[in-house]
Amino acid sequence: MTDRWDPAGFKIRVDEVLRRFVAQEADLFAAVDPLLGPVAEQLEAAVADGKRLRAAFCYWGWRAVGQPDSDALVRAAASMELVHAAAVVHDDLIDDSPLRHGRPTAHIALRTAVPAHPCADGTARSLAMLVGDLLMSLAGQLFATCGLPAAYLARARPLWSLLARELIAGECLEILRTGTGPDTTASLKVIRYKTAKYTVEQPLLIGGALAGAGEGLREGYSAYGLPLGEAFQLRDDLLGLFGEPEHTGKANADDVRGQRPTALLAETWRLARDEDRERLGALLGSRDLGAEGLDAVREVMCRLGAPDRIERMIGARVTEALDALHALNVPAPAAGALTALAHSAAVRLS
Repeated sequence: MTDRWDPAGFKIRVDEVLRRFVAQEADLFAAVDPLLGPVAEQLEAAVADGKRLRAAFCYWGWRAVGQPDSDALVRAAASMELVHAAAVVHDDLIDDSPLRHGRPTAHIALRTAVPAHPCADGTARSLAMLVGDLLMSLAGQLFATCGLPAAYLARARPLWSLLARELIAGECLEILRTGTGPDTTASLKVIRYKTAKYTVEQPLLIGGALAGAGEGLREGYSAYGLPLGEAFQLRDDLLGLFGEPEHTGKANADDVRGQRPTALLAETWRLARDEDRERLGALLGSRDLGAEGLDAVREVMCRLGAPDRIERMIGARVTEALDALHALNVPAPAAGALTALAHSAAVRLS
């Protein structure tokens, strides 16, 4: 790979690593018993799509230290995508989301694999939970066998514990905050721990640790990664409600029906007066919410200017991230790639 950042070429490399590794593991899993075939299929489905941003941040965390391109590093970076796949399967299960990338989510797809089971829905959900667990295990396996020297891997190992702890803490916070009084500060904390850290900061730090990054560079990675990761999720919240399902691949009523603690909903509530709060209160959390109800929520949000507030929050965080990046003394290719990745993370349609 040349020093010129080629996102499409990098994605092909990561996709190939994931396809080969997960296909092999899925075959070994299915070989235990024919009944496991549908579960093995969901392992492969979980990694079939993705922007590969997390792998890219890990890769450039390595390259920004001055290390050269490395196939072993690409394998290590691809393990970040298995962490993401595990988190997505669990998140979709917790939120009871029906679609991901335009296809049925794991627990929905597995429902067809157990049609005659006396508790088909519960069985499918249990199987999906185990798919997510296995994907997280495979992430550690791919990282450990990536081909980098053991001494390099040892430098990054403590960050894996931190990544898992903070990711699960964020997921738990979202569960505990769901359905409670909307609060922007609390929502931003959920965003930071559930998404921002494992999407940008931790992949950068792991790539940097593998490469032997010094303390100053690691601090710079966090100063860049945390606000950018928050911007990524804030954009995701906007797309979740206002995006086109054919682009996002997800149902855009999920956050409203689930009354999830998004900053968008929290800002809407903060700006709303009693009449609007009464109207929103009748819609948020409604499992029967249809297109008309969803449009009513959007109308209130737009009239109060909540989406514009979120856009300004995104812009401020991208600026903060880029200011931190420009203060770092990193090779020009790394600076250029991380600048491009910042825009890819925050300005997107899906």
